[in-house]
Amino acid sequence: MRRVLLDRRGITPVLSNVLLMAIAVAGMSIAIAATYVITGNLRETMGERFVIEDVWFKTDGEISVYLRNTGKMSIKVAALYVNYTAQSFTSLELDVGGHGWLSITYNWSSNSVYHIGVATSRGIEVADYYRSPA
Repeated sequence: MRRVLLDRRGITPVLSNVLLMAIAVAGMSIAIAATYVITGNLRETMGERFVIEDVWFKTDGEISVYLRNTGKMSIKVAALYVNYTAQSFTSLELDVGGHGWLSITYNWSSNSVYHIGVATSRGIEVADYYRSPA
């Protein structure tokens, strides 16, 4: 019986298995933490959606853009572009399901096509081409 207790040949495989399990658990913990951070940012970006419902070219040299938030997060408009040039505008924040107008002063020409884009603070951009009235 004493000989069995003093025999240490079985300790090395046990220690190596315990060490391997500790390394595997630590590696998976790092992977899970990284996945959580990445998907958290992705979830915010994917939940942010909005559409440009209407664009009005007014006779006083103004363009009005009507936005609707169709996503799962509130949005804050960070930039408005006409023909890829940033324009100044009044700030606009839309809650979930919210809608509102963005108005800019712009000397537009009759029967011309304009590329109008709107970008949010999280980097989502919606853009399309619109023709001014004749």
